[in-house]
Amino acid sequence: MPVKNSFLTLLIIFTFLAIQISGAAQEKKKFDITNDDIMEFLPPLEALIDSAMTHNPLIRMKDLDIEIDKYKLQADRVDWVKNLGLQANGGYGTLNNLSTNTNAGGTNPTLLATTTNQLNYGVGAFVKLPLFDILSRKNQMRIDKISIEQAQNFSRAQRNDLRQSIIKQYNDLILKHRILKIKAKYAETSKITMQMGEKDFLNGIINVNQYSSILGSFTSTEAEVESAKMDFRTAYMIFEEIIGFKLHLMNN
Repeated sequence: MPVKNSFLTLLIIFTFLAIQISGAAQEKKKFDITNDDIMEFLPPLEALIDSAMTHNPLIRMKDLDIEIDKYKLQADRVDWVKNLGLQANGGYGTLNNLSTNTNAGGTNPTLLATTTNQLNYGVGAFVKLPLFDILSRKNQMRIDKISIEQAQNFSRAQRNDLRQSIIKQYNDLILKHRILKIKAKYAETSKITMQMGEKDFLNGIINVNQYSSILGSFTSTEAEVESAKMDFRTAYMIFEEIIGFKLHLMNN
């Protein structure tokens, strides 16, 4: 993910949370797990997805692998430079020179010996074009390109899987919360029924079997509410782990 998009995503999320915290401080209202709608307390889904993409360690690791493969490809592209080179040599010393001097008549040549101090040097360039290196470099570049494409496809598949996972967990969190709210409301009705049944039992209107049935129904409803709370809490904590930051709606 580009750095600019990641920054904007985090900015949206932090702004949302800041407004939420500020509003909560002003209104002194916290998230009511059995009455409020959790969707009103969650950042936009796309922002949550982008945040998860940014914080997911597997995606970050694969992005780094892609960068490494790109650097390897760049290195292989300029690998041919090692076949170019410059060569220089030089030397300084005393040289003995022999020459002949012939007179005007062309007879009696005279051999002359001279001694001079002289600096000799030479500079040259060379190019080596080994056939094996040429073929090997082309094959290595093909391998590098295939490796980059493979890593990019794998990264896209990971992002797609993560996106689907977030959407499922987001909807599962909302579903678990709505189920909890429904069961909590039913539990309130069951409690009223139990209280009325207790009063009727004490007044002799209903017998012990009828009262036990009402009490058993209330106990079962209370157990279902606790189970729904735990299901919601689990979905909530998993969702926080996936998106990579705390929503601060509940005390974990």
